[in-house]
Amino acid sequence: MCNEKEVYQQSIAAVCNLDWPRSNLMVQVLDDSDDLVTQARIKEEVEKWQQTGARIVYRHRVLREGYKAGNLKSAMSCSYVKDYEFVAIFDADFQPYPDFLKRTVPHFKGNEDLGLVQARWSFVNKDENLLTRLQNINLSFHFEVEQQVNGVFINFFGFNGTAGVWRIKALEDSGGWMERTTVEDMDIAVRAHLKGWKFVFLNDVECQCELPESYEAYRKQQHRWHSGPMQLFRLCLPDIIRCKIAFWKKANLIFLFFLLRKLILPFYSFTLFCIILPMTMFVPEAELPDWVVCYIPALMSFLNILPAPKSFPFIIPYLLFENTMSVTKFNAMISGLFQLGSAYEWVVTKKSGRSAENDLILSSPKERNQHKAFSTPILPVATIKEYSMPKQPAPKNESGKKYNRIYKKELTLSLLLLTAAARSLLSKQGMHFYFLLFQGISFLMVGLDLIGEDVK
Repeated sequence: MCNEKEVYQQSIAAVCNLDWPRSNLMVQVLDDSDDLVTQARIKEEVEKWQQTGARIVYRHRVLREGYKAGNLKSAMSCSYVKDYEFVAIFDADFQPYPDFLKRTVPHFKGNEDLGLVQARWSFVNKDENLLTRLQNINLSFHFEVEQQVNGVFINFFGFNGTAGVWRIKALEDSGGWMERTTVEDMDIAVRAHLKGWKFVFLNDVECQCELPESYEAYRKQQHRWHSGPMQLFRLCLPDIIRCKIAFWKKANLIFLFFLLRKLILPFYSFTLFCIILPMTMFVPEAELPDWVVCYIPALMSFLNILPAPKSFPFIIPYLLFENTMSVTKFNAMISGLFQLGSAYEWVVTKKSGRSAENDLILSSPKERNQHKAFSTPILPVATIKEYSMPKQPAPKNESGKKYNRIYKKELTLSLLLLTAAARSLLSKQGMHFYFLLFQGISFLMVGLDLIGEDVK
């Protein structure tokens, strides 16, 4: 948790109500907040649950060194951790269902080389606005295709940083949490893979959370998610090359895990659709065939949207928005690869505090006493509850006004694309005109912050 005032009650309630014997469950609330009011509220909430008999502790660091990785590293150094075999990790806005541990921990039994069981995410606000709908498309593809396929065929995928259960021995064997990048989850996953640990992805076990609802929050999140992997790639490449794993696993790590999604695709989208295509409108000798401009991107968008069939009406906005986001992703990739100033920037993603439909059933300790008795455990577990925060969602203020930012890079590219669209119309290049026009409008909307919602 770190200064996220909207979600601490529901997240703490969700973890304290996990269907697991209290004697085998220790909850740590890891609070990095520097706001005194927020700290007091979270500590008070923890004390309320302690009074109901929950085994829960509040931990606050004075110095927030290493961000999330530093917080986890500090928590794992506690003396009582040695009494546990597993650790479940949840970010602030994550709300695990009561049966989460019962559906994940049994996979470790009789499988001594299994290091991680990862659950998929589901989103309480995926239909909130156009931005959340487009994010849902991307993340549905990530979980149902990338994570699931890698889990089935090579027993490896990137840890998502939350909604997962680790064998503590695997964490220790892999070197523990390190603060060297902003993607500590991907870092520990790669190191565990190189040590021979296997992973299991459970697509049918969901943990609810929320998506960023404003473009500013999403943009900063994506910057971290694309800058961090490039930092890690620089650090891990020598270890991957020297490691005694199969050649095809090394190739998968280097080309598919790191380079394709995090470097090649953002570079391809940015250079082709934002630079090369509009510039060809001003050079009569240059020409890009329709299949490059239209058919290949359409096919890629179609394949990405398959895991979220209800999102098919948004296939065109999805294609245009992904090209627009390529500016942020390309910039992040460059900063991470060359260790530029923003490479180590960490901004906690803003939360709105939306809850699940059942509102977690047990949002207060009073209701906890009415919950059914816990059943017999299979194995002991330690649960770390991290990066969350404050109070329950406040309803949107009717007098609240939409706060719009201006993004100069996106506006500059919208001017280039719309000018190229006009040039295309004059030269009668029909297919190119429509693409440039709509892509230019997409950049204009993002540049004026007309997608998503950020109310102040």
